[in-house]
Parts: sequence; C-alpha cells; structure tokens
Amino acid sequence: MAYYCVNKNAQANGDHEVHKVGCVFYPNPENRVSLGDHTTCRTAVSAAKKIYTKSNGCYYCSNACHTT
Repeated sequence: MAYYCVNKNAQANGDHEVHKVGCVFYPNPENRVSLGDHTTCRTAVSAAKKIYTKSNGCYYCSNACHTT
C-alpha cells in the first residue's frame, strides 16, 4: 500500500493531480488533500474524483492512472 494525496491546485487543463508519497512533485501540505493508503493509483484517483471530478494520476508517480 502507498499513501496518496490530491493537489488542491488544478493544472492548466483543469486536472487535479493525484500523487504518491515520495513523488518529486508531491504538493506542499497547504496544497494537498489526503486520500489515505491505497493498493493502486486507480483507487486513489477514484477517491480523488469524489473531491475533484477532474482528477488524474501524476505522470511521474501514478503513470498507470495518468491520462492525457
């Protein structure tokens, strides 16, 4: 399992990125919403979509869940 969060700040395309702890792009505490522990990025992105409907996996740490 890994700990995930979603960035409160949207990207230019409107996506809120989901990051795994340890990612070089992991947001600062004031810019993230905790998603807790997940076995895969898919369940983390699903949880993020309940907060921000336009959520996407980070290209670097959650690439399997990243869409363009």
